[in-house]
Amino acid sequence: MKSKVSRVFILLIGIGLLIISSNINWHKNSWLRVVQSDAKGYYAYLPAIFIYGDPNFGFFDEIEKEKYYHPTNQYEYRVGIDGTMVNKYFCGVAIMQAPFFLAAHMLSKPLGFPSDGYSKIYIYLICIAAIFYFCLGLLFLNKLLAGYEIATTIRIMVMLLLTFGTHAFYYTIGEPGMSHVYSFALISAFLYYARQYFKTENLRLLPLLAIIYGLTGLVRPANLIVILLLPFAAGELLNFSNGIRKLFRQPLTLIGSLFLFVGIIVLQALYYKIATGSFWADTYPGESFQFLEPRFWAMLFSYKKGLFVYTPLMLFSLVGFYHLWRRNTYQAITLGLFFIILNYILSSWWSWWYGGSFSSRVYVEYIPLFAILLATALKHIRQSWLKVSFISLLIASLALNQIQTYQYRYQMIHWEDMNKEKYWDVFLKLP
Repeated sequence: MKSKVSRVFILLIGIGLLIISSNINWHKNSWLRVVQSDAKGYYAYLPAIFIYGDPNFGFFDEIEKEKYYHPTNQYEYRVGIDGTMVNKYFCGVAIMQAPFFLAAHMLSKPLGFPSDGYSKIYIYLICIAAIFYFCLGLLFLNKLLAGYEIATTIRIMVMLLLTFGTHAFYYTIGEPGMSHVYSFALISAFLYYARQYFKTENLRLLPLLAIIYGLTGLVRPANLIVILLLPFAAGELLNFSNGIRKLFRQPLTLIGSLFLFVGIIVLQALYYKIATGSFWADTYPGESFQFLEPRFWAMLFSYKKGLFVYTPLMLFSLVGFYHLWRRNTYQAITLGLFFIILNYILSSWWSWWYGGSFSSRVYVEYIPLFAILLATALKHIRQSWLKVSFISLLIASLALNQIQTYQYRYQMIHWEDMNKEKYWDVFLKLP
């Protein structure tokens, strides 16, 4: 019964997000700016394959620059490789959007929309896809937290806070074509099934984990780092060592799962082969990781894009480390080490602020980890006055996130050019 309550709550969140998204994105010409920046490249695979049969995106100028022109969505997602135009971005998001794209394509003619891949009906379904995958991520997150014996009321509170109190809200509603919500769903599922594997040593979960892991890499290659979460997911060192040994006792299952993983990842190479004649293409020329110059603290605390400046609820969730350390030192250490490695890698990207974005967008997918810490803190803070104070801080953080999301929509918080003076000049102000 309690599980049903949390699932109904997730459904209500989805309905609420759909109402907000339709109000913001579907009226007048607002729908023209829904798919912009990187999202244009992610999505473009679908019309290229299913409508135009063009792996080099020759339809770009006519469809995107002329027929559906909007000043905010003019972004070149193609790069030239030996005289051939290739999509800069990986195809994982398109694979996850495909059912919604096909539904839009089938509905377009009956509903009177052009069947060109870019009319309103396709944009509506992209908005719905983002909400669907966000709610799917919440479903797995709810099951994950239940495995930590988190009460239903706390799970509901955590999901509410993370939905409306972090930048996941913006990337579900404001930029639904970006990859982060899709990664959030995949990493939530990966953590849940990895934990289930180490608890049960059920090898039938391994192919499923391989598929999820492959999609995770195909959506956003840097997120392949989640493999380093396996020690944390195991819960204890003995569980981890037993689970790994079990893998090598069943080599056929392990090899089959590796083939599934490679089979998914190789889809990108197959696209390059079709588009260029080669299985590899450097679609990020001049862009790379600078591992000797990480911007570790800037990533978290800068006024430009600092995660904890623009999403303070995620900072307060770190209180959970204290309570995790007291009850399971192994998990606290493995999770802490993962956070250090994660932030080092993400902050080593040449554009550590990741271009135009709200907060540090590459952390949206790792919200499940913050959720575990937040739920742990709420579960184990015993003193009434301390719990009330902590919850009050969380609610204030939620309110601040909503205000700053609103400011970002109206460019009071600039998409890239922020500093200390500009931040405090607009702090808590509304247009």
